[in-house]
Amino acid sequence: MTLNFEEEGSIKLPIECEALAGRVAAAALDYIGCPYEAELNLLLTTDEEIRRMNREFRQIDRATDVLSFPMADFDRPGEFGFLETCTGCFHPDTGELLLGDIVISKEKVLAQAEEYGHSVEREFAFLITHSVLHLTGYDHMEDKDRLLMERLQKDILQKLQIMRV
Repeated sequence: MTLNFEEEGSIKLPIECEALAGRVAAAALDYIGCPYEAELNLLLTTDEEIRRMNREFRQIDRATDVLSFPMADFDRPGEFGFLETCTGCFHPDTGELLLGDIVISKEKVLAQAEEYGHSVEREFAFLITHSVLHLTGYDHMEDKDRLLMERLQKDILQKLQIMRV
């Protein structure tokens, strides 16, 4: 898996963000049965920047913890078969599936870890897992979809032994 990692802003998380993100994203893709090697982009940013992006792309004028921008529109979550005929879904040089972009607010990671009473590592891993699921068609708009996504997130983090403390 290829992770294109970028970080902006002066706040630094007290974890190895790039390595953890790669490990969590790969585990999430394995868990849901992604049959391809994949590439994704991760930007760690500020509340101010994620608020600007949230306003621009979702017309919601507030900072959020994570934004996900998938490259492909999945008809059914985690079903990859349609990608064989998808133009532009694979990197022309590496052949990797282009999953999309993840943007995470570092301030939200720190605040939510404290609010929920768990580690920064756990909060960051949760947001990566959550976003990878979004990039592969999962959502939480309906109760049944939300419950499925919550179960997958819990199972993936459990498999990685990144637990709520």
